[in-house]
Amino acid sequence: MTEQYVLGLQEIDETQVAVVGGKGAQLGGLSRIDGISVPGGFCVTTAAFRRVMAEVPSIDELLDRLSRADPDDRETIRTLSAHIRRAVEETAVPDDLAVAVTRAVSGLGEDVACAVRSSATAEDLPTASFAGQQDTYLNVVGPEAVLRHVSWCWASLFTERAVIYRQRNGIDHRTVHMAVVVQRMVLPDASGILFTADPVTGNRKVATVDAGFGLGEALVSGLVNPDVYKVRDDEIVARTIAAKQRAVHALPAGGTREVTVDSQRQEQPALTDAQVLRLVRLGRRIEAHFGRPQDIEWCLADDGFQIVQSRPITTLFPVPESGDQENHVYVSVGHGQMMTDPMKPLGHSMWRLTAMVPMHEAGGRLFVDVTRRLAAPTSRAGLLDVLGKGDPLIRDALETVLDRDGFVPTVPDAGPGGPPAGGPPAPLETDPAVVTRLIERSETSVAALERDIRTKSGPELFDFLVEAFEEHKRVLSDPLSIQVIMAGMEATWWLNDKLLEWLGEKNAADTLTLSAPGNITSEMGLALLDVADVIRPHPELVTFLQGVEDDGFLDELAKLPGGAEARDAIEAYLDRYGMRCVGEIDITRPRWSERPTTLVPVILDNVRNFEPGAAELRFEQGRRRAQEKEQDVLSRLRALPDGEQKADETKRMIDRVRTFIGYREYPKYGIISRYFIYKQALLKEAGSLAQAGVLTRTEDAFYLTFQELRDAVSSRQVDDRLIRERRDAFRSYHALTPPRVLTSEGDALTGAYRRDDVPAGALVGLPVSAGTVEGRARVVLDMADADLEAGDILVTAFTDPSWSPLFVGIAGLVTEVGGLMTHGAVIAREYGLPAVVGVEQATRLIRDGQRIRVHGTDGYVEILP
Repeated sequence: MTEQYVLGLQEIDETQVAVVGGKGAQLGGLSRIDGISVPGGFCVTTAAFRRVMAEVPSIDELLDRLSRADPDDRETIRTLSAHIRRAVEETAVPDDLAVAVTRAVSGLGEDVACAVRSSATAEDLPTASFAGQQDTYLNVVGPEAVLRHVSWCWASLFTERAVIYRQRNGIDHRTVHMAVVVQRMVLPDASGILFTADPVTGNRKVATVDAGFGLGEALVSGLVNPDVYKVRDDEIVARTIAAKQRAVHALPAGGTREVTVDSQRQEQPALTDAQVLRLVRLGRRIEAHFGRPQDIEWCLADDGFQIVQSRPITTLFPVPESGDQENHVYVSVGHGQMMTDPMKPLGHSMWRLTAMVPMHEAGGRLFVDVTRRLAAPTSRAGLLDVLGKGDPLIRDALETVLDRDGFVPTVPDAGPGGPPAGGPPAPLETDPAVVTRLIERSETSVAALERDIRTKSGPELFDFLVEAFEEHKRVLSDPLSIQVIMAGMEATWWLNDKLLEWLGEKNAADTLTLSAPGNITSEMGLALLDVADVIRPHPELVTFLQGVEDDGFLDELAKLPGGAEARDAIEAYLDRYGMRCVGEIDITRPRWSERPTTLVPVILDNVRNFEPGAAELRFEQGRRRAQEKEQDVLSRLRALPDGEQKADETKRMIDRVRTFIGYREYPKYGIISRYFIYKQALLKEAGSLAQAGVLTRTEDAFYLTFQELRDAVSSRQVDDRLIRERRDAFRSYHALTPPRVLTSEGDALTGAYRRDDVPAGALVGLPVSAGTVEGRARVVLDMADADLEAGDILVTAFTDPSWSPLFVGIAGLVTEVGGLMTHGAVIAREYGLPAVVGVEQATRLIRDGQRIRVHGTDGYVEILP
């Protein structure tokens, strides 16, 4: 029985997390790397922990109560976790287990000092480091003391911080077990931490060394500032030597104490340059073994480095696979699509298959490689101009990369090559029939898809979908469609530039585009006001909807007075817009048709905040304001030199923008209409696999790529472990913030506005919809949780088209992500809402309920006292 309770480090490798926990498994792996020294020791396995836990009184009842506790209820968690810790510490260690540990301690040497360290099975993992969540004890002397500290390590699985960490990461307390690492204590001259990637910038080629005198506890506890070295390509590129006044040393009888460092030594480096470079080489060897950047704890004794821990750095944003050693620059797709949340594998694989440019996945997000376009001067200028107009932060981040000598080598522009076949496209007349024709083409194509897919199943369905994706891309890349979108955007830019130059008026197009015809997304928001009109006269319906929790509520609704008409109105809305949802570019997200309860809070807000006929009134008010603005601008222009010509040009551009700008939203509507059809067909196949036992549940298909699901349908086989790994990885991706720009070296760049024309303390962003408004901030991260009143200002991370029903009831908009022509900006202008987007960390810096002032013309937000 001894073997299952105690294992020597040399018997362990990194695959044995379930037996010796994350720390123990990593140490076992480290001890097997050639040239790496690890202090001798052993692990008390999880089998020992489970045996002791089985003897803890009332443990099942206590764990049940703990699991039910709200992570935010600190008092309940504090009380319960303390009770469990005390019960574990007071449970006697069985004799045979005590004998096994005592024998192992004796094997390390007579009266040897030990480090006794917790090693949980959910610790030091690739997706969650859990660093510092459990306890470590240094300089523990004697078998009896070691046993006591082992019990304390077991109990530390239930510290308040560890319990809350697990609950917030969705980890069941019963699935985590505790092993304990016992190692011979190292009494170092210096110690510290080595990061094999820069933990601040993310750069994988820059290693960072923190070093201090004595034991590493002085650095970890913040007792002293460390010496800091940055190393790239075996060369120290930066160093900061700190005044290290204190150190932690081991005591002969056990335990540790703080000591004052001799004044002559305080400002001496803890390591020589040669030692720093030698340490980083060891770190690179460890990184290569584990296959990812590492956070390494080290000790220096007698000029030899001992490695006492290595764990993955879980805060780094992953780098897309490039398949070569060249430099690459990637731009975030999510920042353009207004969806920066991670996508499930089926979601990002489907988007890649239907996108117009190649994309790369990392951290559950998609990126486009723009390196080649940045390399040539002409294409670089064009790219920076287009991206800069949409999102200045992306442009700034790219310019930061370009400023680095040689990272993006300059190549000559491609030769002239002659005009494209067939000559340039014919000039586009300002004719609404052009838009009508494009919409009819799209509707015909979607209807054909819906008709033809009905008869397809099994492998034949996937063959059909591959062809459907080509039709999808053909519609998306229709030259006329692109011409119409660009015509609307270019007319907007022209109006803003010229009216600023001629009249000194900023963002005049924002008012001139109010209630532009044919905008499918703004119509979607107004249409939900019409649904509210059907429900408002019936208080019984309102009361019923306030208590709705189940997505099958429509049938129950129809049984109430006025309910049949209300159900018909909601169903008609879902027929037209039910394929939409928050984060809709991820096909795996639940659509409104699948989860209609999502719309209920918005409908109720509309019932409460608006009068009957509000949709028509709002649209007409916007149209009238745009008309008045047009007359005002034209009359002021006519009073200028060459005024008639300026007024005529401006009138042509106003007509052009009002004809074409509404179509900007239609291609996305067409894409998502197709996606819903694809999804229904794929879910049917996944359901068949679940019914046959190939998948545990239908939704497991979301963790497979399109090709993997295709293979599963053909082979009737699925790797359950792969699905579990993907689910865990997806969960971990939520903790990562995707950068706007990412390099192949791992640098994550968000960009900066570099403006000095805003008040001190204001939050800077991009002005996308003119006007100034003051009101109560409502910080909303999930549309289903919205509880808005007239005059509120919506503050959120991002808004894709599905958020537009909320826009009709708010006074202003602030988002963390967005650009001049992203959906939220377009709809804010349509509705006349002052809006500032691209405000970094807005949902953290603005508290729900605070009064704020949104300067939509100048692009900043003030937090009011």
